[in-house]
Amino acid sequence: MKSIRIGTRNSALALWQAREVARHLQNNNYLTEIVPIVSSGDKNLTQPLYSLGITGVFTRDLDVALLNDEIDIAVHSLKDVPTQLPEKLELIAYLERDYPQDVLIRKEESRNKEFHELKLATSSLRRRAFWLKYYPDATFSDIRGNIQTRLQKLEEGDFDATILSLAGIKRMKMSIDYEMLPLMISAPSQGVITVAGHSDKKEINEIVSQINHKKTQICVEMERNFLRTLEGGCTAPIGAYAELIENQIRFKAALCSLDGKNCISLDENFVYNETENFGEKFAKVVLENGGKELMAEIKNKL
Repeated sequence: MKSIRIGTRNSALALWQAREVARHLQNNNYLTEIVPIVSSGDKNLTQPLYSLGITGVFTRDLDVALLNDEIDIAVHSLKDVPTQLPEKLELIAYLERDYPQDVLIRKEESRNKEFHELKLATSSLRRRAFWLKYYPDATFSDIRGNIQTRLQKLEEGDFDATILSLAGIKRMKMSIDYEMLPLMISAPSQGVITVAGHSDKKEINEIVSQINHKKTQICVEMERNFLRTLEGGCTAPIGAYAELIENQIRFKAALCSLDGKNCISLDENFVYNETENFGEKFAKVVLENGGKELMAEIKNKL
């Protein structure tokens, strides 16, 4: 069989992720070739994501390349992937989740400030809303770009700190100080690399499915079903994190208003079985307890 063409965004982190998928496939004795593609999300670094008006802003160009047979598979950060995939495309493998957490990175001169005093740079509606829940007087600046760009903007900009995904920092082996943020619930499927494929390419999909991490798949599908049922797309302030230990799952999730004043939270422990759609079940609990009105309010304001 000829080498498997792996499509990826061309940022340093995305290329690392593609190489990680290639490594897993090579360990199974398959040849690979990495094909970098510039995404629309990387071209527009000025507007916050939620204002671009498209879901899958970081995945769309790779979707097109898959549909046009320019690549065989596409590698994504799973939290960038919309819950509704284009026709003929499917997720065929998930690598083991490493670091799901959000972390705080401060400027040197803001080291001694209390959390409530920090001016934060983040364009994420989830991070803003969850922060406002605890620190209602906080002020924010928009910030976009890859990790290196954001850290540079942090040094140059008029703010004290930013919030980043720990996975990116660890994967890039960056030696920077960070603080854990227990107050944050991660974005659904944060910290997971996924592989998308074309449903007609049965042989390649079968090969790639061999590198799937089942435990991670169970957790992220639950988180994504929760998100899909709330109709959150990639922008509403929704956090969801499932952790599977033996056959027990702990599922933490929350939907917050944009100003953080109204949050509907869940923290459930239960025995997993594969017949029940737990993500959908818990999302319906949220919707029935004020979530429906809250989602309508959020959509109205965006």
